Amino acid sequence: MSRDNGAIDRGDGPDDLVGIGFGPANLALAIAIDDHNRRDPEQALQVRFVEQQERFGWHRGMLLEGATMQVSFLKDLVTMRDPRSRFTFLTYLQERGRLADFINQKSFYPTRLEFHDYLEWCAAEFGAWTGYGRRVVEVRPVETGGRVELVEVVSEAVAGPADRRVHRARNIAVGTGLKPRLPAGVSAGERVWHTRDLLFRAPELAEQGELRHRRFTVVGAGQSAAEAVEYLHRTFPDAEICAVVGRYGYSPADDSPFANRIFDPAAVDEFYAAPDETKRALLDYHANTNYSVVDGDLIEQLYRTVYQEKVSGRERLRILNATRLTGVEHTADGARAAVRSLTTGVESVLESDAVVLATGYTHVDPRELLGPLGEACHTDELGRLRVDRDHRILTADHVDVGIYLQGGTEHTHGITSSLLSTLAVRSGEICDSLLLRHTGRQLRAEDAQLGIAG
Repeated sequence: MSRDNGAIDRGDGPDDLVGIGFGPANLALAIAIDDHNRRDPEQALQVRFVEQQERFGWHRGMLLEGATMQVSFLKDLVTMRDPRSRFTFLTYLQERGRLADFINQKSFYPTRLEFHDYLEWCAAEFGAWTGYGRRVVEVRPVETGGRVELVEVVSEAVAGPADRRVHRARNIAVGTGLKPRLPAGVSAGERVWHTRDLLFRAPELAEQGELRHRRFTVVGAGQSAAEAVEYLHRTFPDAEICAVVGRYGYSPADDSPFANRIFDPAAVDEFYAAPDETKRALLDYHANTNYSVVDGDLIEQLYRTVYQEKVSGRERLRILNATRLTGVEHTADGARAAVRSLTTGVESVLESDAVVLATGYTHVDPRELLGPLGEACHTDELGRLRVDRDHRILTADHVDVGIYLQGGTEHTHGITSSLLSTLAVRSGEICDSLLLRHTGRQLRAEDAQLGIAG
């Protein structure tokens, strides 16, 4: 692929869009806009993105060796929207010289490492569009004649807050991703980690050599928890790994063909139009496609390990079934995990070299960033943001700025809100919405000029 990044002349005027965050979602949006700009340079959209990381990265702390994606490579950043795009995973493989080798694997699921390399390959095209190492600290509405037609996006350099910049935009796309969820009363620390930091923290202990307690405790029942257990068991051959699971071991993800239809683009249309009662039912019915479930092959691998260790008489992998974490205490040489059996009520303490929390993520409420503009966002009876089908927050009539959400819309758009499955299509929908609004502004400006001339 040509390394021409297609950057456009921004001039001195406001951008059509400022994207806050540059993870896979806003990267997919950048690609959709770039595809449009190349097709129709006369109607090119001027965009930029602000990302607090110093370079592109996606769940780097869980890029475990051998771990595979749970989504087909065909659900990359573009194929479901336009398989002719130059940013497909297949084009990436061809440029890397691995297309035939990948095909010979007879698998739809690349490793997480390879897919991350694909994402970096895509992101490299947009260096001119992206301000890395900058954190958005404020979004200020700009009022003109009682209307909000622009916002000022204020960012600071992570390395030095004194380096402050202000960009004016007609629209923003909030793609700040998810933040780690920790159990109530538990705080992260030197020996208490969320899985997000697993590959940043565990190698440090491995390099130190001897462990004080020769035990790791992993809390959680989902894919990340099972992968962390497997990784620690493999990396620390002299340590015991205790998996604290609130059910009888790990449950398999439902990836059967009919259940997978919940991830189809058409399912978003159906979900959005459905009554609230149906929305809640569908989320409940299909939770086992994504939440607190594990790939079947990994479950079988861990079970075989447990059984083989029983046979050998050296049991290092302990699955604490129907058990709940009740507290974590930081200690000088590790962490102390308190757990309670849900069936017997018996409490015990696990002295650990580290406690790993595979307790998932939660969405960041964009209103925390929007400041006064957040007060103009409409909400439903439960206080949740009302979001239009084009992923734009519904706002008061005097707000002309479009606020697009990349995630956090599960209650309106369904289970794929925070997943990769529909990124390609969603980015196209947001791009189309931006173009409609762009054309509308042009027509209004032309009408105003004609009115003045008349």
